[in-house]
Amino acid sequence: MASRTPVVVQSNLSCDEEDDSLREACGVFGCIAASNTQLDVPQLLMLGLTGLQHRGQESAGIITGRLGNPSFKKHIGMGMVSQIFTEEVVAKMRGDLGIGHTRYSTAGSSVLANCQPFEVETLQGKIAVAHNGELINCRSLRQKVLKHGIGLSTSSDSEVITQLLCNSPPDGEPNGANWMARIKQFMSESHLSYAVLMMFGDSVYAFRDPFGNRPLCLGQFQSVGCLDGTDEPEGWVVSSESCSFQSIGATYVREVLPGEILQINQSGIRSMAVVPRPDNSPPAFCIFEYVYFARPDSLIQGQMVYSVRMRCGRKLAEEAPVEADIVSTVPESATPAALGYSQMSGIQYTEVLTKNRYVGRTFIQPSTRLRQLGVAKKFGILTENFKGKRVVLVDDSIVRGNTITPIIRLLKNSGAAEVHIRVASPPVKHPCYMGINIPTKQELIANQLKPEQLADYFGADSVVYLSIDGLVEAVSEGMSMPDQDLHKTHHCTACLSGKYPVKPETW
Repeated sequence: MASRTPVVVQSNLSCDEEDDSLREACGVFGCIAASNTQLDVPQLLMLGLTGLQHRGQESAGIITGRLGNPSFKKHIGMGMVSQIFTEEVVAKMRGDLGIGHTRYSTAGSSVLANCQPFEVETLQGKIAVAHNGELINCRSLRQKVLKHGIGLSTSSDSEVITQLLCNSPPDGEPNGANWMARIKQFMSESHLSYAVLMMFGDSVYAFRDPFGNRPLCLGQFQSVGCLDGTDEPEGWVVSSESCSFQSIGATYVREVLPGEILQINQSGIRSMAVVPRPDNSPPAFCIFEYVYFARPDSLIQGQMVYSVRMRCGRKLAEEAPVEADIVSTVPESATPAALGYSQMSGIQYTEVLTKNRYVGRTFIQPSTRLRQLGVAKKFGILTENFKGKRVVLVDDSIVRGNTITPIIRLLKNSGAAEVHIRVASPPVKHPCYMGINIPTKQELIANQLKPEQLADYFGADSVVYLSIDGLVEAVSEGMSMPDQDLHKTHHCTACLSGKYPVKPETW
């Protein structure tokens, strides 16, 4: 029997501080039950986070609350959601509302101290915060918090957000905490990058940065037997991705708009404000969510991620044709693109690799050594499908180049006549300062070698990437958004083009 990953958990206890990176990316999920319903909120939170497990496999946490009770119940831990939240743990977390978080770290910051959600005590009562993204100006905001005499117990920018939300707005609060004003004040100080859930009292507040860089969407529970929407909802959910809704019986409602502040309580959903972008700048949703990060069955900007990836494959076949016998994929996130390439090129699609589903995704493991070990254990080969044949192998992205070289070697050593690599996204050349694990230019293979040198380096017969224009065209073709005609661009391509929506503070 395979050994299980050790799980470290904490319940309502303080964490030891460790010096680790500020940079993180993750998934957030919130749930609130309507009055007079029997929704099991902790169970739904656990299942919702399981649906977002692809966004982070190192740690997870849930905080729940009861109406009329100022205290929270909290459980966080290192490991997978199913390991941390056993039946016994979930049973002890009864509540009417709650928020959850699943996380992967970058630059080795995989420690319990940075597990979310964070909770703090304010004059008005406790708040809990879960954050997906990375503050592009975290350094200055962190200094602001410290200069106010507020200590920080972690190195996470999510804790900085939590502390800034504790600040009263400049006009004061004569009638108690004004959370819309507090959130707007925070948003005026940092324009990127965050999708945040905050819990206070009987409400969950959800808001995205004005550029809409990170995904966030709404869903609702209909009464059993009344799924046509004619009955009052039994509750509401908010999630980084819509893929988590179906498994818990929730239906998709809409995206949280860029800059929008929502209040969700037992009475329903209220849009409190939409904070505009500075200088009428265009939106900047992370295009890499479509390429790799999001689950293929998620709806983003009115279109399914799977369909976008297929269009990327079709566009790649137009831009980079090659004579070959079969088209195949590096499973699984590249499979839709490979199918699209096959359809457009007319070359038969055949699987050449089989994936061990019990090995984690190599991109989101924190060290190069773990990534390389993951590659060795990750794939089996289907030799009879490709022996003596010319193979077009479609991958969704090549970042460091650690994964593709041993795969090509494996295929050629097993009898492939030729292996042509086609990448359904452009070369990643620039670091991301907004929450994706692309830390330095030096680690990016596209900055180390010229395009014509990559084939020799990888051991392939040819290597061609999709162009930036091709990716943007494939993503934009199926979009359905209220303001899509107001701007020519809607996506952040900074990691590909070096054009950042906001100047990073690190410059």
